[in-house]
Amino acid sequence: MKQKISFKLNQKPVSLEVNGSESLLTVLREYLDLTGTKFGCGLGECGACTVLIDQKAERSCMVAVEDVAGKDITTIEGLSSNGTLHPIQKAFVAHDSLQCGFCTPGMIMNAYDFLSRNPNPSRTEIIKGMEENLCRCGSYNRIVDAIETAAVTMNQKTKL
Repeated sequence: MKQKISFKLNQKPVSLEVNGSESLLTVLREYLDLTGTKFGCGLGECGACTVLIDQKAERSCMVAVEDVAGKDITTIEGLSSNGTLHPIQKAFVAHDSLQCGFCTPGMIMNAYDFLSRNPNPSRTEIIKGMEENLCRCGSYNRIVDAIETAAVTMNQKTKL
């Protein structure tokens, strides 16, 4: 049964009529044409569909859209600002951490949440913090390098 669902998406209010039990991933991709968030396993295990819900990384394939009513959702498309990539996105490009690019949006969104909770992580902490996001190409070392670089860059910006 369709219902009106309203939430904030990438800093803009959104209101739409959809079946509330549809996954947030489906609504983002099919109804709102935000295809940066990827469908991977559909079971919440690979991390390709990771978005931020109230600034916390969540698997959008496992969240019913009715459960995000009134919440703040950020997708990979909303991470950049005024055409400028976020430092994590820049670091992924600089380290060539996006071999096929399929896992990249979910990796970046998970890294954003991880770095917001642990702004000065060790390499071991990064590996542990990212272990639930899967990369089909095996670019893990470059991904960890990118997150290390992003952490340093983000810390320098907050000190300015």
